[in-house]
Amino acid sequence: MAKLKLDMHDIFNDSKSIDAELNRVLNEAIEKGIRLVEIIPGKGSGQLKKKVLRFLGQKHIKKLYHRVEKDGQNWGRLFVHFKK
Repeated sequence: MAKLKLDMHDIFNDSKSIDAELNRVLNEAIEKGIRLVEIIPGKGSGQLKKKVLRFLGQKHIKKLYHRVEKDGQNWGRLFVHFKK
């Protein structure tokens, strides 16, 4: 199964870049028909992960995907699943 991966370590302190990259990877997944996006906000203080989850929880964004899964083994990683 094809998936996209977004590692956010390089942009963790730039709010505009964070939103832009999240929009980019979600749109790319939709355009290419990819069903899984792995987002790595990292562990850190947890603030970036909270920001990513808030972004994904917006009504207009939430309509784009099926569900978000938090990795039980690595809490610095999220998976966004898309419908077929």
